[in-house]
Amino acid sequence: MGFMSKMRDSTGVILWILVVAFGIIFMLQDTNVFDVLGQTGNVIGKVNGDDISLEEFNAIVDSRLEQYRQQTGEAIPPQMLDAERDRIFDELVDDRLRQQEMDRLGIEVADSEVTDLITGDNPHPFIQDYFKDESGNLDRSLLQNFIENEDARDFWISVEQYLRTERRREKFDKLLDATVRVSDEEVLAEFERRNASVNAAFVALRVAAVPDSLISYSDRDLRRFYDDHRSDYAREKSFTLNYVTVSKSPTAADTIQVTEELDALVDRFASAEDDSLFLIRNFSERPYSDAYFSVNDLDPDLAEVVFANTDSDGVLGPFAAGGEMHLVKIKDVRPSDSRSLRAQHILVRVAPGAADDAKVAARQKIDDIRELINAGATFGEVARLMSDDALSAANGGDLGWFSRDRMVKEFADAAFNARIGRIVGPVETQFGFHLIKVTAESREEVQLVDFSLPITASVTTLNRIEDNLADLLFFAETEKQDFTEEAQRRGYTVQPVQIEADQSFIPGIGNSRQLTNFLQRADEGDYSPVIELNENFLVAQLAEISDEGYRPFDEVRAEIEVRVKTEKKKEVQAEKLKAAETTNLTQLATAVGGTVQTANDLTYSSGVIPSLGREPVFIGSLFGLDDGEVSGVIEGDNAVFVIRRISSSNVGNITEAERGSIRGQLTQQKRNRLRSQLIASVRDEADIVDNRRIFLVN
Repeated sequence: MGFMSKMRDSTGVILWILVVAFGIIFMLQDTNVFDVLGQTGNVIGKVNGDDISLEEFNAIVDSRLEQYRQQTGEAIPPQMLDAERDRIFDELVDDRLRQQEMDRLGIEVADSEVTDLITGDNPHPFIQDYFKDESGNLDRSLLQNFIENEDARDFWISVEQYLRTERRREKFDKLLDATVRVSDEEVLAEFERRNASVNAAFVALRVAAVPDSLISYSDRDLRRFYDDHRSDYAREKSFTLNYVTVSKSPTAADTIQVTEELDALVDRFASAEDDSLFLIRNFSERPYSDAYFSVNDLDPDLAEVVFANTDSDGVLGPFAAGGEMHLVKIKDVRPSDSRSLRAQHILVRVAPGAADDAKVAARQKIDDIRELINAGATFGEVARLMSDDALSAANGGDLGWFSRDRMVKEFADAAFNARIGRIVGPVETQFGFHLIKVTAESREEVQLVDFSLPITASVTTLNRIEDNLADLLFFAETEKQDFTEEAQRRGYTVQPVQIEADQSFIPGIGNSRQLTNFLQRADEGDYSPVIELNENFLVAQLAEISDEGYRPFDEVRAEIEVRVKTEKKKEVQAEKLKAAETTNLTQLATAVGGTVQTANDLTYSSGVIPSLGREPVFIGSLFGLDDGEVSGVIEGDNAVFVIRRISSSNVGNITEAERGSIRGQLTQQKRNRLRSQLIASVRDEADIVDNRRIFLVN
């Protein structure tokens, strides 16, 4: 955006901030918030009586925000700011708890230790880095001169404090680390866990195969299940919100405004002798680069324009691509070392580990689809209706531009050997069966200057959204209109959500400290202020507050009924297997009308069992058997089964290198777990005061 436009936008924001600020001051005079502030001072939190000052908290927040701005060139989004503030507060609480534990343990750092960290044989890395010479070695004469410099007194006070803190923390960590031991038995057990594999045979009866007509249950069964599993339905104090969100997406007028700004720059951009300086002075989102780009390196819409006009010697645009408006100058074009393709595809998905009959069915379906296209149906329309790749299906199967290494080998081999416009396949990959139609290819790469501005909602648009939501609040709150009816009358969609008292992430909304603060002080029927989120503005009504306890039976009846039906069906299948009264899997399969299936090379980390899907109890039970042993009837998540462990691999002897590596990994895992558990345990016992809701109102 041009400089004057940025000034205009900033002026509007400043005026808006002043108006709101004065409004808030007048509003707060009618509350007790200033009395509360007088009691808390500038203390945003306390940990067992130790203060966390607002200044300390804000200094870290400001530092993190500056880091984000330098890394991204943008201001941090509102909800990310909320999450970062929460993270910083937790870090400060944990730091206070560590300091208090170190005090309790009597961990101190002597002056001589600090001196040694500065001038000793092996100074702290900070000292070595700060006072290094041109060859990268510590310059001790420079260090000594700086020590003797009276003007550097404040610097050395800060350095001493930093080194003392770091050394104290290092002593604390070493004390904790010294309590961690990893035995030889643990190392060998982990080695076997990582390397052991087992072959199994099994007979399984799927739970879903039992029709509802074969089971029965009464209301008493449902209530008994509820009583037996009451802990599953425990709930914290919770809130039910009805809320409305409005997107901060730019309007057509916003797009036109950005387009007009770029239109006004076309001639200046075309005649600019220093393209890099032009981009900087006019606040381009894209920096200058002298690199060459292939078609798949660029945003698809940008590539579409650029590679259709590689012979252009003027300015292309303005045109929209990737949420930005662009002006582009093509500086050079040269042959590329590799080809790029654009293609459409249709996928019939096959789940990992699917049975052979599922693969046969998928292959038949893709063959039928090809016949449909051969009969005259368009590839794109069939892809929209029948492809299992939902993302590309919405675009008629279009995958955009890609290089060979962007695709799995089977797909890439087929596509890069295909003629443009010719359909190839079916091609089998790990995802299923594909039909592929290559629509274009490129063997060029371009050097370009891309001047771009983001297409974002203007201050006017954002103000209008907030004003409209403020009007909704006024009529709902002041005029006593029903919130849902008034919102719907204005064309908004009202959505409900239930939130537990200590829940930070809210489904459909995300993190919002402002909304959390509202809930902490709100009563049923209260309305939130207009709250800014990353992509939306939000207003909400607190419809209901539910106290801590158990969800009522009537509320969870439908969930319970599903679980009871599943348990009843498991019982039916388990009885079938038990009634066969044999441990011979062939005889068992015959008796229950099933088949003996095999699963080879299963490990502790195997997530999926062929034809069964995810069955953790299968793996756990299998590794509890000896070779040749047959299990009893086991009820899993998806099926009931009997397993025979056929054989297991020989894991071999552990080498010293493997022993050392595993011991080191287990030791570090134990140390990390110990530190986490220590802080968690002292936090549970600590008296923590959190005043963030007083200070962080937005």
